Formats: sequence, structure tokens, C-alpha cells
Amino acid sequence: MEPKYIRVVEEIKKRITNGKYPTGEVIPKQEDLAEELGVSRMTVKKALDILTVDGLVMPKRGVGTFVRPKAVRQSNSLPLSSYGGLSSDLGVPVESKVISFDIEFPGVDVQEALEIEENQPVYEIRRLRLVNGKPYGLEHTFLNADLFPHLNRKVFEGSFYRALHQDYGLTIGGANRSISAEKPDKFDRQYLQSKEDEPILQVAQTVYLNDGRPFEMSVDHHPYAAHHKYTYIDIKREAIKHT
Repeated sequence: MEPKYIRVVEEIKKRITNGKYPTGEVIPKQEDLAEELGVSRMTVKKALDILTVDGLVMPKRGVGTFVRPKAVRQSNSLPLSSYGGLSSDLGVPVESKVISFDIEFPGVDVQEALEIEENQPVYEIRRLRLVNGKPYGLEHTFLNADLFPHLNRKVFEGSFYRALHQDYGLTIGGANRSISAEKPDKFDRQYLQSKEDEPILQVAQTVYLNDGRPFEMSVDHHPYAAHHKYTYIDIKREAIKHT
């Protein structure tokens, strides 16, 4: 089952995007949102903390929580702390084409990232993500197979992170991400239509569950033509507490 705070995050995002909560305006009090959505006040607070770090809302002590003026992001810009799944984070439909889905034994780099032994199998997946029919990203992902029994190719035609919450009852705790500009490889030229003299944006990450276990190692490539962006909002933790 998907955690309640994730549902609250998604609902508030939707209300910001469709204008129900206009930019610059104060959103309802935590108590009122909790009653309306049928969750606890602490669940609402956790959701607002996430939205604050993502740069969508801004708490102001003694006043309330405001929708930030730039909360409705461009469709090619994601918060650096994003874990909602690409369709949810972009706010537009994303098509997923699975290029390959295999079960393999991990190489040394995957063993180290996922903290597993060489005889523990992993899922290896490549998939192409398209937005408005155009290449947006090429994902190369390794997953600890022990954590996801009976995982199949069809899951990756949709949102794997949604399946992680709903089907496996797991919650993401965080990630280590490294962002760099790289030269395109043969897969980028084939699937992203990248030219040899155009850089690609590489996002390499190891993602952890909320109990600290690493479950995913992935390398995502985004073509120069997609003008992909990540937004980092640096907010002191003290500021988040004043909601």
C-alpha cells in the first residue's frame, strides 16, 4: 500500500498545478487538510516538509504555508530530491518502452552499490522514456532481485516506484546522486538520437529504502535536445520546522 504521506504530496501537487492553490497564496491549515484528506496532522506535516524541500511551498512562521511563486515548474525541470516517479514529477504523461529486461549476476560496481554478493542475482533493465513522443531519458537500472520477487517486464511499462509502494509496501528513504555531462554512447545515439558532438546529462544514483537498505543502482542519460534540468532548493532544516 502506498504511504499516506505520498498520497497527500501528490494531492497537494495536483492542486497547485491546476490552480486550486494559486501561487503566492496560503494553503489550508494542517489541521484542515488532515480532516479533509482523512489522515493525521503528522502525515500532512511530513508531506509539507517534502514539498518544502522540493521548492513547491514555503512555510512562514505565524502565518502559514505559501505556494511558492515558481512552484509550477517547467516540464523539463525536476527537483533534485525527486522520488515520485517521472510522470508524477513532470506532471505530463510519460511513455515507457522497455528495451531489455534480464536477470544477471552483478558486477563489482553493482555489488558495492547494492551491498550484495557476487552470487546474488539482480534485475537489469534498460528503458526509454518519451515525453510528447520525443526521447526524454534512457535508463539503465539494476535492482536487488531478493527484494522484488516475481517482478516482471510489464511493471516497467508504467511506474516502478508506484509498484514499489503499492505492490511491495516499501518506502524510499533517500538516494546518493551524481550529475555530470558525458559523451553519448551507442545506446544514446540509437535511442536518444544524440549526435556524437552533443553532450548528454548523466544522473547516476543509488537509492535506499527508509530502513537504509540500497535497492537500486541506476544510470540515466538525458539528451541535449531535451534541455533536461534539475532544481536544487537549499532550505535550512530549522525553517521546515516552522509550519
